[in-house]
Amino acid sequence: MGETNRISVHHALGAGLVADVLLWKNWRGAVALLFSATSLWYLFERAGYNFLSFVANVVLLLVVILFFWAKAANLLNRPLPPLPDLEISEETIARVADGLQIWMNRALSVAHDIAIERSLLLCLQVVGGLWMVSYIGSLFNFLTLIYICVLLSLSFPVLYDKYQDRIDEKLHVIHGICHIQYKKFHSIVLSKIPKFSNKEKKVQ
Repeated sequence: MGETNRISVHHALGAGLVADVLLWKNWRGAVALLFSATSLWYLFERAGYNFLSFVANVVLLLVVILFFWAKAANLLNRPLPPLPDLEISEETIARVADGLQIWMNRALSVAHDIAIERSLLLCLQVVGGLWMVSYIGSLFNFLTLIYICVLLSLSFPVLYDKYQDRIDEKLHVIHGICHIQYKKFHSIVLSKIPKFSNKEKKVQ
């Protein structure tokens, strides 16, 4: 593939701090994320530490540090701890609400297509996706699955950015094979299933 067909992975990931971390351009952030994820996974999975106890101990430690820092600053005429403005802006809430609305509308649209339009292909895709999620979830617990996702997110984007041409060629071949198999499946199975329209349903 030519150079003009290359996708900017950095731009696709948002071209911000997250993209810099996932592509190891901000290597300090990437190392901090990897170290934090590994430490938390080891604490909860290997050391058997309880999540609620961990959160309570961390908050307790922060409260004690801030209390003694404020007392020492008052006695020594030093500035108080530089706490940030702990408020959630209306813009942040609006952005989160807009994101949730988009995802909920997509889910409702899929449910509508399956229940009302009776799209067999979409139904099979949803069933296959949910079965795959269930199967993967049975192999790992939730925390290990999150840790694996963090490792993959720190490795796949940078590998794809480096070997994009080779990966795209392989994906193109796989897509062609899947398309041929789907055509066969459609001609043998899906084309023989009768389709019912909403008008026919009303007439019945």
